[in-house]
Formats: sequence, C-alpha cells, structure tokens
Amino acid sequence: MEKNKLVSINILTYNGQDLIKPCLKSVLEQTYPNLEILIIDNASSDGSVGYLKKNYPQLRLIENKKNLGFSVGHNMAIKKSRGEFILCLNQDVVLDRDFIKKALAVFKEDKKIGAVQGKLLRSQTGIIDTTGLIIFRNRRIISRGQGKEDRGQYEKKEEIFGVDGAAPIYRRSALEDIKINSEYFDEDFFLYKEDVDLAWRMRLAGWKSVYQPEAVGYHLRGSGDSAATSSWRIIQERRKISGRAKYYSWKNQRLMQIKNEYPGLFLKDFMPIIWKEIRSLGYIIIFEPYLFKSIGKFFLQLPQAWQKRKTIMSRKRAASQDIGKWFR
Repeated sequence: MEKNKLVSINILTYNGQDLIKPCLKSVLEQTYPNLEILIIDNASSDGSVGYLKKNYPQLRLIENKKNLGFSVGHNMAIKKSRGEFILCLNQDVVLDRDFIKKALAVFKEDKKIGAVQGKLLRSQTGIIDTTGLIIFRNRRIISRGQGKEDRGQYEKKEEIFGVDGAAPIYRRSALEDIKINSEYFDEDFFLYKEDVDLAWRMRLAGWKSVYQPEAVGYHLRGSGDSAATSSWRIIQERRKISGRAKYYSWKNQRLMQIKNEYPGLFLKDFMPIIWKEIRSLGYIIIFEPYLFKSIGKFFLQLPQAWQKRKTIMSRKRAASQDIGKWFR
C-alpha cells in the first residue's frame, strides 16, 4: 500500500519570513501521517533563518551561503531527503489539510504516474492559479486555467502534460529515472521553466502526470495571467514581468526545446514555432533590447544542452505521437 510511504516536503526559502509561517502551519497540519520536512534557505537576508531556528527547531534546515536558485536548491533537497514521494513546495503556498493525502491516493492507481498536480487557487480569491501545464504547437507553455474564476470547470481528475513547479508531488523513482548528471531540475536554468523542462523529460521517458482536483492549495503569487491568448493580452501580461524573469524565461525556453524536441514534431509544427520566434525576436529588438544578453547566454549554454539532449533521446520511451498529442 502506498498510503504509508514516506513523503518528503522540501521547501525552498528566500527572503520569505512573512510567507513561511502560513506555509509551515499548513504543512504541519496535514492529515497524512508519514512526513519529513526539509527547508533549504537560499541566503535570505530578511531574518528568515533566525525565525525558523527560533520557532521551528524540530525541522531540518540547510543554509546556503548564496542564492543558488530554484534548480540547485531543490536538487540539493531531493538528494538529502528520504521520501519515496517528494513535494517541492514554494514558500508562498498554503495547503488544505488533506492535500498530501488526496495527492498520494492518485499514485496508487498506476505505477507509471510520476507526478501529481493539485488545484492551486490565488490565495482565498476563488481565482485559479494553476491546474497543470499546457503546451501549444508553437511551444508556448501556460498554466491551465490561470486567472479564471473557479466555477467547477476543473473538477475532473485527468492526465495532463505536466505539473507546475509551485507544489508538485513527484515519485522519487521517476525523478531518479530522468536525472542527468545527478541533476533532477536542470541547473543551467537557475530560475524559470525548470518545472516544464522536467515535465517534458518525464513525458519522453514514459511517465505520466495527473491532475487531482481534490488536492487544493493556495498560491500567493501576483495577479499575472500566463493563460492569456490574444497578442495584446500577452503583451500586457509581459509588461508585468520583471526583466530578470524575462531574461531566464527566454533563454530557458529555447534550451528546453533544444533538449526535448522530436525532429519530426518540430518539422510538423515548424510554421507556428518559427512564427512565434520571429515575433519574439522582433519584440525584443524594438522594446526589450536588454534581453540580447539572454540570447548570448543561450548560445554559451547551447553545447551543454545538446549533450543533455543526447542523453534524453537515448532514454526516451514515448513515441512521437504520444508526445505530439499534448501540443495543442
């Protein structure tokens, strides 16, 4: 029975003292009984470490001397944790008491389920934050349902392309199966798109991701809407994103495609992919020329991405049609 398996809750913190209290309260109140909690702090300067030591001395805390980013921080936590299932939790997420119990029940249904996604709402607003990842033929990725009012339209448990990085639960054996050079999340990414890259690699290796609507959580992220579809709405939402986020997102999106793309699917979707790239480059030239640094970094990291691609493709188990059906 899966129900008594150890679940590791790995929380990555960075200057989140005001956020970590409700997050940890929800974690400590989980109805699932067999948990371990590990906190990795990425060199917070707001007193987070002192607060954690004083108020949660029973929890394992690892202090990094500098901000190592999402990928390195969570890779460190995965290696140091012991659970057969791993929840990679953002510090700004609060979970319902049955979140882990409901999510773990899904894994029992199929041993090829490698990840489970819960329903995340924006705080207590009733607005959806994410119900999983969607990927389009032009390889744009959005969070399913983001920014929409929760009216019960996502109450069906179902398979999805992949899980969002705010509160995913992974089967450890799936993570071990797809890691490259001891990395689960790609450490060349630092921040942004690392969850999508991992989801894509899981798909290629034959693992499934499933959405469980009964596992509910609340994400305190801003009011952005990655699910915008019209060009004007996409531009409006883009203007809300920090330059740092744009830098990593642009580079990592292209590295991810280099690593994971099937040649046949790329040729099939050549026109939407190229049209998206032309528009993106044109927008950067006119409105965001500072992102040329991101393009330069992309080319610097391209050889490593190509080597990783060789490993990924040598291990792939999914046929191109099994991947292509997820490209909308």
